[in-house]
Amino acid sequence: MSLTVHDISVVKALWAKIGSRADEIGAEALGRMLTVYPQSKTYFSHWADLSPGSAPVKKHGKVIMAAVSDAVAHIDDLPTALSHLSELHANKLRVDPANFKILAHNIIVTVGMLFPADFTPEVHVSLDKFLQNLAWCLAERYR
Repeated sequence: MSLTVHDISVVKALWAKIGSRADEIGAEALGRMLTVYPQSKTYFSHWADLSPGSAPVKKHGKVIMAAVSDAVAHIDDLPTALSHLSELHANKLRVDPANFKILAHNIIVTVGMLFPADFTPEVHVSLDKFLQNLAWCLAERYR
């Protein structure tokens, strides 16, 4: 699913509005994923507390959204920008790449929940395309 010039513009404009709350978005999205998709907890079994809002969930949500913010900044070349994370998740962490799409879905839900006035159908489509491209790039080293 290719990003059009319009999609890129929409994602950048959205991120300019919501980027200051990226840590909150990340914590909420990761907490939701761990709750709604409990199979994803296997990758975080070393954490003492996997509940939404816990310190480890907030911390990793922040890490995730820093990577998403970096991807927005490098939206014109996502494969290059995300190659190191793809390598890490494929070869060291061995995360099932299906989880990238699940997390993308939870980020969309969270953005819609926290920013209902900004989350128009047009924004939804462009953000979904961006996050699906991001997930595809993260899965690149699995191929």
